[in-house]
Amino acid sequence: MAELDRIRWQCRRGLLEMDLILQRFLAEDFDSLTSGELALFKELLGEVDTVLLAWVMGQEEAPRRYDALIRRMQRQ
Repeated sequence: MAELDRIRWQCRRGLLEMDLILQRFLAEDFDSLTSGELALFKELLGEVDTVLLAWVMGQEEAPRRYDALIRRMQRQ
């Protein structure tokens, strides 16, 4: 449970848009992540908010390793 709390805290972002996207992702998709996807999600949380938002909004191309996660966030 401590890990989930830590991840929830990392999902609180400086940009309201990213905060909302990540909170929704946690609520709807987090429990279904594989261990590999979870590791990538943790890595993704280290990205700068403006870059992450540009990826989710489709304004910039994300690195391929994040494709599946970004697509899931775009569904939100």
